[in-house]
Amino acid sequence: MTAKTIKIAGIDLELHDIGQGAPVLWLHGGQGFNPKHAFVDLIAAKRRLIVPSHPGFGSSGLPDWVDSVDDIAHVHLELLDKLDLRCLDVVGHSIGGWIAAEMATKSPERIRRLVMIGPVGVKVGSPDKLDIPDVFAMSQDDASKLLFHDPVKMKVDQTKLTDDELTIMFRNRETLALLVWEPWMHNPKLMRRLHRAAMPALFIRGASDGLVSDAYMSQYAKLLPNARTHTIPAAGHAPQLEQPEKLASAVLDFLEK
Repeated sequence: MTAKTIKIAGIDLELHDIGQGAPVLWLHGGQGFNPKHAFVDLIAAKRRLIVPSHPGFGSSGLPDWVDSVDDIAHVHLELLDKLDLRCLDVVGHSIGGWIAAEMATKSPERIRRLVMIGPVGVKVGSPDKLDIPDVFAMSQDDASKLLFHDPVKMKVDQTKLTDDELTIMFRNRETLALLVWEPWMHNPKLMRRLHRAAMPALFIRGASDGLVSDAYMSQYAKLLPNARTHTIPAAGHAPQLEQPEKLASAVLDFLEK
């Protein structure tokens, strides 16, 4: 694995590059990226995994002009230019799925296959109700019950984290709020553009996901011309953490077709 900082659109972007083989762009969710998680090695055993920390996450810079998911999609498309990656597979988790969807509507020719894990980004329900629960309006324990199949097992002991790790954790949360607050967890224009994302697409959801419901994901997938869905049991919003082997297997099986 290599980790470095690369200058993209004037932003110091943290970039992880792991494994060998056909490249996969992994777009992390709101909790950021940790290369020590088991799913990373499982996927990197067969593919080259390229993981940028989005602006404002990890140690990546956050200029004043970046304040939307749409902005980040443009940054990552420029990253692909910098790395001379003309066509590759893209996997996005949660807000990373939203970023991947935005990229797929802007430059569909750049993405061979698309995987979206517990994605957000569109509004499919009634205007008077939230499609995605407001995690910022509840306690961490209540949010964890929505995020994980087994919240006790997945609980992070913050007393054992270093100062740097704590700083990144809270910085990630602050940036997430900036990006998704208004309108909540979606771009009103995205659903009108998703017909352009005609590449083969796979939507993955943990069966116990309390944020992204089965109905939401199914309606989201129908907005893309060539998408199907897959559910992973005994997993919540981050199946790559609770069921890394099953998640890696589903992703690799789809990408290798």
